[in-house]
Amino acid sequence: MESVKWAHCQKQIAAAIALGSNLGDSLKILEGALSILAKTPGIELKQTSSWYRTAPIGPPQPDYLNGCAVLKTPMAPLLLLETLLDVERQFGRERRERWGPRTLDLDLILFGDLIIEKPQLHIPHPRMRERAFVLIPLAEIAPDWVDPLTQKSIAQLRDAVNCSGVARLE
Repeated sequence: MESVKWAHCQKQIAAAIALGSNLGDSLKILEGALSILAKTPGIELKQTSSWYRTAPIGPPQPDYLNGCAVLKTPMAPLLLLETLLDVERQFGRERRERWGPRTLDLDLILFGDLIIEKPQLHIPHPRMRERAFVLIPLAEIAPDWVDPLTQKSIAQLRDAVNCSGVARLE
C-alpha cells in the first residue's frame, strides 16, 4: 500500500494548494504561478480562490497576498510537490529564514483523502488547521472537502480559527 501513495496515480486526484507572496509584485507573481501550473502537463487547474491580504507570521515583514487553488492531477504527491518547488524557484524563491519573506510560497495542503507522513511531505499540511490565511480561501472554493485527520470540513475548520488579519483583496 505504501508504494501506491508514491507511484503515478491511475486516475485524476484532486489536490489543494495554498499560494502566498510578500516580496516583489505579489499579485503578478501569484497569477504567474497559476498560469505556469495551468500549462503544466498533468495538472488541470479546476478552481482558484480570491486573493487575500494577510498579516505575516514570523519576523517583521510586509503583509502577504494569499490564495488557494484546487488542481486535478494523475501525478503522485511527491512529484506534485517537486513541481510546486520548481515553480517557486522560477520566481526566485530562496529559503533563508523560517517564516521569512518570500517571492512565492506554494504548499501542498490536501491530496484527495490521503494521509502521508514522510520527512519530505506531510499531507494534510500539518499547520493547515491553525492558519486562517489557508482556510479562508480554501473554504471559498472547497468548503465541503473533509480533512482526513479530523473528519471536519474545511468550512468547519475555518469557523474554528481566528480570522482577523485576513481580508479579501479588493
